[in-house]
Amino acid sequence: MLAPRAESLPAPQPAPLSLPTGDVAPGGAQRGWLIASLLSLYVIWGSTYLAIRWALEGGLPPFQMSGARFVFAGALLFGVLWLKGAPVPTGRQWAASTVVGVLLLGMGNGGLVFAQQWVASGVAALVVGSLPLWTALFGGLFGQWPGRAERWGLAIGFGGIILLNLGSDMGGRLLPTLALLAAPMSWAFGSVWSRRLPMPQGLMSTAAQMLCGGAVILTFSLVIGERPTAMPTPKAVAAFFYLVIFGSLVGYSAYGYLLRNARPSLATSYAYVNPVLAVFLGGLLAGETMTPTAWLAMGAILGAVVLLTRKK
Repeated sequence: MLAPRAESLPAPQPAPLSLPTGDVAPGGAQRGWLIASLLSLYVIWGSTYLAIRWALEGGLPPFQMSGARFVFAGALLFGVLWLKGAPVPTGRQWAASTVVGVLLLGMGNGGLVFAQQWVASGVAALVVGSLPLWTALFGGLFGQWPGRAERWGLAIGFGGIILLNLGSDMGGRLLPTLALLAAPMSWAFGSVWSRRLPMPQGLMSTAAQMLCGGAVILTFSLVIGERPTAMPTPKAVAAFFYLVIFGSLVGYSAYGYLLRNARPSLATSYAYVNPVLAVFLGGLLAGETMTPTAWLAMGAILGAVVLLTRKK
């Protein structure tokens, strides 16, 4: 579901960003970049659930793997931006990046990875499908309630998620279940709140979030005494680097771009498509079966995406 990079600001601090009233920020992002970013999240983040499962099954501890993934990706991105002359974040921007990194990557992605030790990748993706609903709620609390078409899209999409969850197994454990349910709430709140914090600009914001969030996750891993119990398998190592390059560097950057240039409900619409791809990959590569109810749910999900992404 889940992964990202951070960005840095010039010395002068900009005024807090106000939320756009349309689907796209006024006079802002080009339509082509918005479409490319959405497609990246729809395809790449839909496949990361299975990659996380393979990494865990191959011997990588959940929080250690998640933290190392983001620190590695954040350091690569930060280094490239620094060499190109991008300004280093200020103290306030590092602090804001830490808050957002903990909410999105620590509690959001970390909770998901922890739960996937017991919960199937497809089921995890379905639960994360509630993300747009939480985003709409928190966005409303910040003064940006969704429009009529978006409300229909949210309702239809959530109905599809319910259909997909019929008969699914949440793992039978209380702590993983709570972590999985809390993950999209934390991610949604951090996504909405980040637009009112003094974040770095551009990709430096993504790099800073990954560095700070990843460092916090690694610290937590050390505190609880995580360590590999065996040598990771080649499949797990390959899955880890897939998460670093595609899930974090490409996917999280695309997500940051959407957060800055589109409405929250559009930026998080990937959560409706990811379950479709996750279930498909689970059936193709992990032996999961597709029921008629699942196909019906997929139709509802795709219909919801149309309502969420169409320009007003």
